[in-house]
Amino acid sequence: MGCCVSKDSEPQHNGYRHGGTGGVHNQKTHEPLVNQSRAPANQPYHLPEKHAASTAQTVPQNMPWKPSGPALSPKPVVSVRQDTILGKQFEDVKQFYTLGKELGRGQFGVTYLCTENSTGLQYACKSISKRKLVKKSDKEDIKREIQIMQHLSGQPNIVEFKGAYEDRNSVHVVMELCAGGELFDRIIAKGHYSERAAASICRQIVNVVHICHFMGVMHRDLKPENFLLSSRDESALLKATDFGLSVFIEEGKLYRDIVGSAYYVAPEVLRRRCGKEIDIWSAGVILYILLSGVPPFWAETEKGIFDAILEGHIDFESQPWPNISNNAKDLVRKMLIQDPKKRITSAQVLEHPWIKDGNASDRPIDSAVLSRMKQFRAMNKLKKLALKVIAENMSAEEIQGLKAMFTNMDTDKSGAITYEELKAGLHRLGSKLTEAEVKQLMEAADVDGNGSIDYIEFITATMHRHKLERDDQLFKAFQYFDKDNSGFITRDELETAMKEYGMGDDATIKEIISEVDTIISEVDTDHDGRINYEEFSAMMKSGNQQQGKLF
Repeated sequence: MGCCVSKDSEPQHNGYRHGGTGGVHNQKTHEPLVNQSRAPANQPYHLPEKHAASTAQTVPQNMPWKPSGPALSPKPVVSVRQDTILGKQFEDVKQFYTLGKELGRGQFGVTYLCTENSTGLQYACKSISKRKLVKKSDKEDIKREIQIMQHLSGQPNIVEFKGAYEDRNSVHVVMELCAGGELFDRIIAKGHYSERAAASICRQIVNVVHICHFMGVMHRDLKPENFLLSSRDESALLKATDFGLSVFIEEGKLYRDIVGSAYYVAPEVLRRRCGKEIDIWSAGVILYILLSGVPPFWAETEKGIFDAILEGHIDFESQPWPNISNNAKDLVRKMLIQDPKKRITSAQVLEHPWIKDGNASDRPIDSAVLSRMKQFRAMNKLKKLALKVIAENMSAEEIQGLKAMFTNMDTDKSGAITYEELKAGLHRLGSKLTEAEVKQLMEAADVDGNGSIDYIEFITATMHRHKLERDDQLFKAFQYFDKDNSGFITRDELETAMKEYGMGDDATIKEIISEVDTIISEVDTDHDGRINYEEFSAMMKSGNQQQGKLF
């Protein structure tokens, strides 16, 4: 839940998913990017002509290539393969980098830690499987994402681009390694949290919006998960890492795609007539979460979230809002104005008195806000795990139709369904699901984050969420977690279940469990450190309540 049309797929680890690309460390790339098969290796990639105006004033044309000696004899022109994505000769990324441990996994590829052979410096390398780029538009999306990352690289708060390589099987994008982890993790780890800290974070996020818009780019998928910290240092910069849905702005054009992640989608996106103002809305939603720990528009389903967004009511009455400054609330209101023409711009946000000159209060915000942030992330993970357990315990009669559906969709008989197979299969079966709903289905299904859906994941995803409302199904899940049949679930039993279902590496699972601990303590009405069935049932059914009650 929580994602409508986004190319990335949960879960992700260390903040690296398929969408994020990144940067150069202000160093030269080994190779030009695209359409330069004969250009010198260090010459910058030039953007298409229609973007030249914005590029000329913002992209430094440093280090132009010049011959260092007498002109050489002409060499035969090497033809570029017709099946390339980047428009240049294949080359082996391992000539330049040594790939190390996996950092994250998404719908299209895997991100690895990598070390540059010539310098020993560490970067992140996202390897995108070409086999999963089925449509022409998929390939164009990857190419555009790389173009945008190189266009923006070197700007503050944007992850730096190092180079792009292509071989027969994959496209490899080497970027800055952001070793500081995710935004919410840092906030929670510090413990002390104030309006001033929230203002500092908001300033960096809106600075990304300002840079993007100034340089002719609309981001379209701003959310906390798309921001990483450059290092573990106290003064580390916040970096935007995912530009998978970004586009070059064409003046006067109204965009009609429903893109983004559900909590952060602007109302005009849902009305299919939107422009760059959507990025300010998304940043406003992030600011609301930074100040309260919960999103302003909450529901159990995407449709419910969208309805709440279109209705537009924003709660400033519940805790902690009475204790939040009027200046902070004023900025949130201005960023979340329904009419995009009346919404505050990025330049105006950066000049707002709450943001500018450190005017925000340094008085700690209620510690409950940090608790809510943890729970906001953990709850969906826990429900997804429960649904998968329920799917594995459904009877043959209950899943007979779903099994036939899976077989029909798995056209290459690989035992797994890609996004394109899912979309095409649903269409063949007469489904009326929108593209947004299919994307959400894919995200909900791909529990292990490998970019495809196996049989059990498919059954899980195609079950209606009302399964979590049925006591018989919930009891099956409860029994599975209750390994020793004691009638209670402990944190160790939850941790064991998460490992069995591949919910991440040991460190990731421990992080999730620590977040779930808070949820357990709140539903553990008899305070014995364990969850009985009644407490488990209440926790799994909690999503339809108001956000204050949920947390």
